[in-house]
Amino acid sequence: MIKRFIVIVALLSTVLTAAQEGNSSPYSYYGIGLTKFRGTVENQSMGGLTVFSDSIHLNLRNPASYGKLKLTTYSVGGSLTSTNLKSEDNSGSARNVSFDYLAIGIPTGKLNFGFGLIPYTSVGYRILEESENASNRYTGRGGMNKVYLTTAYSFTPGLSVGVDLNYNFGNVQNKFTALQRGVQYGTRVINRTDLRGFNLDLGVDYQTNISNKLRLYTAATYTPEMDITTERMRNTATVVTNSQGGEAIAAESNLSFPETSVGLPSQYTMGLGVGRPNHWFVGGEYTNLQASNFDLDTGLNNLNYFYGDAAQYRLGGFYVPEYTSLTSYINRIVYRAGLRYEETGLNVNNEGINEFGISFGLGLPVGANFSNANIGFEYGQRGTTNSGLIKENFFKLSLSLSLNDRWFVQSRFD
Repeated sequence: MIKRFIVIVALLSTVLTAAQEGNSSPYSYYGIGLTKFRGTVENQSMGGLTVFSDSIHLNLRNPASYGKLKLTTYSVGGSLTSTNLKSEDNSGSARNVSFDYLAIGIPTGKLNFGFGLIPYTSVGYRILEESENASNRYTGRGGMNKVYLTTAYSFTPGLSVGVDLNYNFGNVQNKFTALQRGVQYGTRVINRTDLRGFNLDLGVDYQTNISNKLRLYTAATYTPEMDITTERMRNTATVVTNSQGGEAIAAESNLSFPETSVGLPSQYTMGLGVGRPNHWFVGGEYTNLQASNFDLDTGLNNLNYFYGDAAQYRLGGFYVPEYTSLTSYINRIVYRAGLRYEETGLNVNNEGINEFGISFGLGLPVGANFSNANIGFEYGQRGTTNSGLIKENFFKLSLSLSLNDRWFVQSRFD
């Protein structure tokens, strides 16, 4: 068990360097970026649905789900996203590979535990504005990550509650370069905002049989508003650029701003579903995010955007022909599908930035103890071409491993 723990810690340390990458959206220019984490690949393949939980999979968006675990479960996931961007006048494309999560759940009886790493938001954009006399370049990178510790308690086989303690950390870097044609020198400004602090997620999961074959699934989560610390720095430089876009600094200055705090918005989710255990499930859920209370100064000095309250709607489910089949591997595959619609709360040029996605996926049995590999596909749209904005069409391929093991098994000898 100690060897397994050391391996997990080593993996967490290794992926920290990759946690903030994986986005190519101009809408990540605002705030602390776009929400990157939408649950495990199993969740994503059902439209992001999180109301369902069982004893062999991690559900990282409801801490109460850990109370259902019967086996030690490791889960790791990553994705490839291809995005086409289109405005009224131009179009482009981008592709990103990213690490999405690494987690473990440890059952010890009624009281279960878990911990992991989640890159939660992501900033990544390159914007070029050109006119007859000038050229402006905007680039950004970074995001916010979460390291979390979960505790869940199972009061009955059907009722469990849980809490996540999250440590949030990361930084957002926004770079602006202004060049005048025919002028040797340009101006470059880099604003960096470092983020750190704690917050909590609370969850409850309740399941009960409503007939001999049907089971009712209900779940709810709540994240209270909590402050995290922000520290902002600005680097201003006079630069000389070459034909390849490289920059040489002629002079520069640095400015540090007083440490402040920002409140991460509160949110709640409620979900309801019905299904036949180990055979099929369908459910829906609603999330409300109090994003209008979010106000982060990253030095952009733009007045053309604001945040309003956000809402998310998700519908999805799965089907397993015969999970205990000994003669047909295909019958043991989990087939998942779902859709989602999000009002992100971001408003730019008086246009609400909304997002839609439709997804499906497969859970492929591998090894013993109901371990599985998961593959998910999602097609989605974000934004609009109205008011000089950009519409994004994206395709996402996600892969994960969900591996189960028995840690606390007492050996017996006759």
